[in-house]
Amino acid sequence: MLTAADDSPDQHQKLIDKLQIFKVRGRDKRGHKILLVVGKFLPARIVSAESLNKYLAEKIFPKLGDRPFSVVYVHTNVERTENFPGISGLRAIYDAIPTAIKENLESVYFLHPGLQARLFLATFGRFLFSGGFYGKLKYVTRLEFLWDLVRRNEIEIPEFVYDHDEALEYRPMMDYGLESDHPRVYGAPTMDSPVQAIILAGRRYGNGRGLRGSKHSYG
Repeated sequence: MLTAADDSPDQHQKLIDKLQIFKVRGRDKRGHKILLVVGKFLPARIVSAESLNKYLAEKIFPKLGDRPFSVVYVHTNVERTENFPGISGLRAIYDAIPTAIKENLESVYFLHPGLQARLFLATFGRFLFSGGFYGKLKYVTRLEFLWDLVRRNEIEIPEFVYDHDEALEYRPMMDYGLESDHPRVYGAPTMDSPVQAIILAGRRYGNGRGLRGSKHSYG
């Protein structure tokens, strides 16, 4: 992998391509092309917003053509210090997207959002992005819900995403930021906080779905 010293635009382009952060592959259930973005693969401390914009303009946007498309953004295991380009970088990337591409975007399926991501977007999303773009954002808490939206056999999801999804089934508090993702014996019951105990009680004695609501809710 490159270090911060390997700072030439050409090296950045090669790194982005090698890591396969962006892929245009498969279609959603409405027949639209899918742009897959894996946030964990983005070395935000090394690659600049300018390099990302150049790569998208030259390698990704031409593949989308002039027809509607959807984005599947995989937020699984993203670390703010390593994978987040910062508010100014995020804004620079968004501003550089051509108007035609923004207009053709139908939906952004945000997989495994987590509490911090939801809070960030609820606080800054409308300031960073246009209302139209923000309104296309759909949270998808589990892979099983994603398969209701995209053609499963046409999209390649990294293995670590499946592992994380399985862990969430055993430790649902990770969805709400009430439990860390450090290794734990899945069968052992835990009560890390009074809030967690209350939520678990609601899931057990209420409607069986807790804060997640209906099984067919994507947020």
